[in-house]
Amino acid sequence: MAAHRMLIINPGSTSTKISVFDDRECLFTESIFHDAPVLLSYPTVEAQIPFRKQVITELLHKHGIGIDTIDVFVGRGGSACPQKAGVMIIDEKLYNDTVSAAGGSDHPAKLGVILAYELCREYGGQMFTLDPTNVDELCDYARYTGIHGVYRKAQTHVLNQKAIGMSHARKVGKKYEDCNFIICHIDGGITVTAHSHGKMIDSNVGSGGDGPFTPTRIGSIPVLEIVRYLEEGHSIEELKTMCSRAGGFVDHFGTSDSDRIHRMIEDGDEYAAVIWKTMIYQICKCIGEMAVVLDGKADAILLTGGLVRFEDIVEMIREKCGWIAPVEVYQGEAEQEAMAAAVRRVLEKRSNAHKYTGEPVWKDPYAYRSGQQFR
Repeated sequence: MAAHRMLIINPGSTSTKISVFDDRECLFTESIFHDAPVLLSYPTVEAQIPFRKQVITELLHKHGIGIDTIDVFVGRGGSACPQKAGVMIIDEKLYNDTVSAAGGSDHPAKLGVILAYELCREYGGQMFTLDPTNVDELCDYARYTGIHGVYRKAQTHVLNQKAIGMSHARKVGKKYEDCNFIICHIDGGITVTAHSHGKMIDSNVGSGGDGPFTPTRIGSIPVLEIVRYLEEGHSIEELKTMCSRAGGFVDHFGTSDSDRIHRMIEDGDEYAAVIWKTMIYQICKCIGEMAVVLDGKADAILLTGGLVRFEDIVEMIREKCGWIAPVEVYQGEAEQEAMAAAVRRVLEKRSNAHKYTGEPVWKDPYAYRSGQQFR
């Protein structure tokens, strides 16, 4: 069987990470951090495409790999219509819906699909994505809100969370599908998700103004406070940007660089310490919510993402949440390896890739009751 050279493209809210694999051999993995003010100089997520593409080509050149030697392009995805989990072929329909954010979210992860599509069109080959941010496995109770026709949507770090869940299950000699986990991805964005027997049945909406605030996001805020904020003269577009790119540490300190914030704390900055610990406190509250979703039957709380390198984050979560279930730490992410391995199985015909349908995987079966009133 001919060897496949894969380029794995993983844009995040504060970084661009790429890897190149020759079948099972990883030639290199490298991540470039982008402070939020740099990315905010681009008016939209799509406007970052030339910048991100330049980062990719420079990294490939640094490692002596010609982009014309790549024959499989794999990009992290998101922003199209909600989908099922697994490997998906990138095609024109998925590309167009990703660009237009047909699913209603505008997460930087969408750039993985866009970049994979554009590079593959230019250089040839095959293109895939795996477990985009809007994989929808929610239970119905997690969807409905107090406004008819307004739903909570699936928007979380699916790729890394599922990879970590599967890895931990193997470590303890079980199948992911037989376990209940609370998995927390803690980085530029933060999502806390209840995994029940292989399905992500509830989670905060990562880039939708829901859950803990983060280095780049505002998190949950009472609706009337948001109304007041808008009435003070702030624009809706400004607020949308703060939900995913310009809130949290960026608004408090002008930077998403967690190392800088942590140094401020070490130097005695009391305000930085309060904001930092408030973020952790909110993560713990969200873990408690997901424990209830799982009826108190969590096998483990799994912490992953770039910020778990800070021991004080891990220790505060252990102190507040260790009574729920054992807390296990997986520093960094398993996304690059997960994408490469899953696509390799498709290329070797050991599993199948599905096609994007352009239709949400869930539609409200009670939508016909719109406007119905009971007296």
